[in-house]
Amino acid sequence: MKHTLSVVVQDEAGVLTRIASLFARRGFNIESLAVGTAEQDGFTRITMVVSGDDHTIEQITKQLHKLINVITILDFTDIPCVERELMLVKVNAAPNVRSEIIEISQIFRARIVDVADDFLTVEVVGDPGKMVAILKMLNKFGIREIARTGKVSLTRESGVNTEYLKVNREGIRGALSNL
Repeated sequence: MKHTLSVVVQDEAGVLTRIASLFARRGFNIESLAVGTAEQDGFTRITMVVSGDDHTIEQITKQLHKLINVITILDFTDIPCVERELMLVKVNAAPNVRSEIIEISQIFRARIVDVADDFLTVEVVGDPGKMVAILKMLNKFGIREIARTGKVSLTRESGVNTEYLKVNREGIRGALSNL
């Protein structure tokens, strides 16, 4: 199972190296990593996606807490949160298929950010599911390059779990149509 961990650390040289070394020594893989300044000066938020069962994540969390620069760790896996990622995709775009690629981009609310004779570069921002879906649609044209940021997440203060809504959308529609 994939877990999204948000780790706030003191902004000091070598903190990211110590965290990465901790994962490497124990044979854990970081699937996605995003690092940026936090809401307070002197602190950095590291958002990482790691695979493992609950026991493995518990062990990772305990090891992270032992590092002196780690302030807080939050596992977003079962918490309602907002997740976003940025992806740039360079797609083969011969003139005869260019309009189809632009149409697909519009459906996904993506933007064309570069145009060349035989290529289009598409910028996509959204949740990781959106990334997978648009790549599936663009794959038939031939993808030349992909660059992705890591996933970033913040908890939803409203407490609304949109993942629950997505999963249960069909059940809700069915129940409403029976009224």
